Amino acid sequence: MTEVDIHAFIPLKSQWFHILLSLAGGEQHGYGIMQEVLNRTTGKVRLWPATLYGSIKRLIEAELIEESDERPAPELDDARRRYYRLTKLGRRVLDAECERLEELVHTIQVTRRMVTE
Repeated sequence: MTEVDIHAFIPLKSQWFHILLSLAGGEQHGYGIMQEVLNRTTGKVRLWPATLYGSIKRLIEAELIEESDERPAPELDDARRRYYRLTKLGRRVLDAECERLEELVHTIQVTRRMVTE
C-alpha cells in the first residue's frame, strides 16, 4: 500500500470536517452524526440526509472512514442502521485539519491584537 499525502485533503470540506469530528469520539450511525453536528454547532450547521450520506459515501471512497461491523445489543439498536468509524488515515487527516484551523485562529488573534493597539 502506498503512503497517502494527508495534505491532499486539506482544507477539508466543511461537511467532511464535521463528520470526521463526530466520529473522533467513536462509532456513530448517520442520524447520530446529524444530531451531534447540530448540537455541537448549536444549530448553525445542519447536515441534511442527502448531504450527509453523499459525504459519507465519498469519505468511504477516500478511505477516511469505514463502515463498522460491530453493533450494539439488538435491543438498543435498529438493524437498518449503519455505523461508521474513522480509519487511521481519517484520524491523521482530521488531526492535520485541526492543526491548520488552530494556526488560523492564532493568526486571527495576533492580527486583531495588532489592529487594536
